[in-house]
Amino acid sequence: MANFSPQSVVVAEIDSKQSYVPALISLGVLYFMMGFITCLNDTLVPFFKNSFTLSYAQSSLVQFYFFLTYGIVSIPAGKIVEKIGYKNGMVTGFCIAAMGALLFYPASIMHEYYLFLAALFVLAIGIVILQVAANPYITVLGPAKTASSRFTLIQGIGSLGTTIAPVFGAYFILSGVQDQVSSSDAVKYPYLGITALLLLIAGAIYVMKLPEIKSNPAETSETETVSKKSILDFRNLKLGIPALFFYVGAEVSIGTFLTNYIAITLGVTEAAANTYVAFYWGSMIVGRLFGAAVLNYLKPSKVLVFCAVSAIFMIAISLASSGYLAVWSMIAVGLFNAVMFAVIFSLSVNGLGRYTTQASGFLSTAIAGGAIISYSQGLLIDHYNWTIAFILPLLCYLYIVFYGINGYKPNT
Repeated sequence: MANFSPQSVVVAEIDSKQSYVPALISLGVLYFMMGFITCLNDTLVPFFKNSFTLSYAQSSLVQFYFFLTYGIVSIPAGKIVEKIGYKNGMVTGFCIAAMGALLFYPASIMHEYYLFLAALFVLAIGIVILQVAANPYITVLGPAKTASSRFTLIQGIGSLGTTIAPVFGAYFILSGVQDQVSSSDAVKYPYLGITALLLLIAGAIYVMKLPEIKSNPAETSETETVSKKSILDFRNLKLGIPALFFYVGAEVSIGTFLTNYIAITLGVTEAAANTYVAFYWGSMIVGRLFGAAVLNYLKPSKVLVFCAVSAIFMIAISLASSGYLAVWSMIAVGLFNAVMFAVIFSLSVNGLGRYTTQASGFLSTAIAGGAIISYSQGLLIDHYNWTIAFILPLLCYLYIVFYGINGYKPNT
């Protein structure tokens, strides 16, 4: 999930008697729902593949349209939130996401794949607006020196949502997939429930009193004293955008096809295989807590290189083995994914000062890597095999190794 630099926002109005706890709890709920909804897509991919008799590439359109939204909507969403305010932005994001979830009902009745894709696109617009609107609150709700720990805590709650989503999907969506070929009824009522929950949260946030925050135009840095014709003249940002693109692409593509990969590798049902995906996302909780401690003592760039190399190693072991070793080594990639997004993001905006907000918009569009890489991997599975297909995320991590060694440096 996208981060937001504390350099770019300040608290506009402070009530000394106001507690930040309710706001932080609301953000925790928000991040939980964002993680839950995003990772429930991993369940939809194998479900739609069976229900509509799709190829792997066609089924991956679930992720394609969802994450493509980041590339299209991120920058406009930032302008919308700037105009209506962060609190109203969160309420708007939840309402739009609820609208997208509600569209699953008519799509399931008509049993049309393209209607589900349209519903996912609308749902994703709401999620993007939520991220753009919510992230700044984490950095300003409390002392600046504890901003990182607050962000780690909130991200951990989001990881809890990503962990529960595959288990929820296995029991409520995939459990009867063999009996519901040519039917999409299994998603009808779960997404109605999600719709109601999103609207309930939107109402709760609307009535809450949250601190008002605004941009901090006075923020400057030493880097800004150097004349820049374009924001992409910052080398660490220019090379960081593709690094984030490849990271999100690798993370999402592995999660997208992990259910099918495990089912084929172990010879089990997709419902049983989907429960293993919870460990892939759940390991990020452990990784983020451990990574937060490690990053206090080690350079972020070195941690990034170690994690990327470890991810490559785990994928290689999985492809060279079989059975449970292949499955658990691929799942272990999630553990090393845990801190990559935050580290790449922080290294990319390092030294940008007042350009940080603009850079955040560019970096948010890079999340579209989840669309391009996952669809490309689906094509490789359809036309070749699993081994060749998983070389694609392996190459993505290879670029991240380069970024951690040299690409993050501001000067050549």
